Amino acid sequence: MAPDDAPYLYVVMMDVDPDKEAEFNEIYDREHIPLLLQVPGVRRATRYATSTPGMPRYAAIYELDSPDVPGGEAFQKAADAGEWPHRVRPYTRNRRHVLYRRISGAP
Repeated sequence: MAPDDAPYLYVVMMDVDPDKEAEFNEIYDREHIPLLLQVPGVRRATRYATSTPGMPRYAAIYELDSPDVPGGEAFQKAADAGEWPHRVRPYTRNRRHVLYRRISGAP
């Protein structure tokens, strides 16, 4: 299957304290995403930012093989690895986690 055929999307949204924004982006791109991409069942990860009022500024979209991936031990271990838990997570807020199942366009 090609990455765009992923049957599930896991969307993680959050805001970060303005004075930690550069560090947030650097650690997210250099460390956090690469660790999560090593988890079996994670096909691809893409990050986005918005200026839409009332919505979390940042979103990461993970393409998954199974709805069980985010709750699995490998994903949780990767999410808690490295600098993320102590240098970034304490400065995030308005966190949202949403799992979507593909309902159209499936092969």
